[in-house]
Amino acid sequence: MATTPLPSATDDAAPLEGPTPEEIRDPELVNLDRAITALITAVPFLMLFVAASQAWNHSLHVRDLLIMLALYVPTALGVTVGFHRLLTHRAFKTSPWLRGLLAVLGTMAVEGPVINWVADHRKHHVYTDRPGDPHSPHVDHGHGVGGAIRGLLHAHVGWLFIHDQRAARERFARDLIEDPVVNFVDKTFIVWSLLGLAIPYGLGVLFGGSSDAGLDALLWGGAVRIFLLHHVTYSINSLCHFFGRRSYDTGDESRNLAWLAPLSMGEAWHNNHHAFPTSAYHGLGRRELDLSGLTISALERAGLIWDVQRVSAERRAAKAVAP
Repeated sequence: MATTPLPSATDDAAPLEGPTPEEIRDPELVNLDRAITALITAVPFLMLFVAASQAWNHSLHVRDLLIMLALYVPTALGVTVGFHRLLTHRAFKTSPWLRGLLAVLGTMAVEGPVINWVADHRKHHVYTDRPGDPHSPHVDHGHGVGGAIRGLLHAHVGWLFIHDQRAARERFARDLIEDPVVNFVDKTFIVWSLLGLAIPYGLGVLFGGSSDAGLDALLWGGAVRIFLLHHVTYSINSLCHFFGRRSYDTGDESRNLAWLAPLSMGEAWHNNHHAFPTSAYHGLGRRELDLSGLTISALERAGLIWDVQRVSAERRAAKAVAP
């Protein structure tokens, strides 16, 4: 894997200057991207009403919920362990095949091509809660309750449609553009996204014995799973910069939100993460459940990953907020 210096992979990343020429996008491509983003965002939401109707009419099968869970966990870990801790922050090292597998699983969450995802997140770390942050709920949204609501909506989903705030891949993720494995997964985004829908349909047919069972499994293991994972991820950007506790002095508004930690695989220990971005573990306290961190530990014990980045007790104490 390339070793190009990252713009935000260290604890004390320096701010970069404003937009560069490569960040100016073709208006037609911007409109196409907005349409695709709207489709990906809206369809799972609309299918949620179908799922609610099915549950209300007692036609929901336990099989469908198990299929949803069987798809949610690995695709969520693809985002948290793969997209975030490995590819964005290089919190550990691994082989090309496992790097590719994690990138594929993350892509099946349908949160956009992997290199775009990483570039946006690295830019967020460079400009956290300051002008230039793609999804801060605190910048240029006004004051009072109205400003807070506008900021939360922007940070949750609105920022996806504002392309002049999105990160340039060449500037923030050149190392991944030069990585043949990750670049291949990025370019075949649609293939892996469709595979993430084909798998639950196939499992439904296999265990339910009919195409109708396949469609039910597609509803829950596809649309509902994607909707849930999308909004858990979006909540890290919005809720975890607005609500919760601060364990460390980070100079931004990042927060730890305990109730969101299980669904987010440990990503909701967000203040911890902003204090120590390259740490492979976000749950730093004894009671801070971090399923992604547990997965990383298991992979390390199996010899599948190495050079796992940890934070010493001394570094934690130096940044800790006084009780």
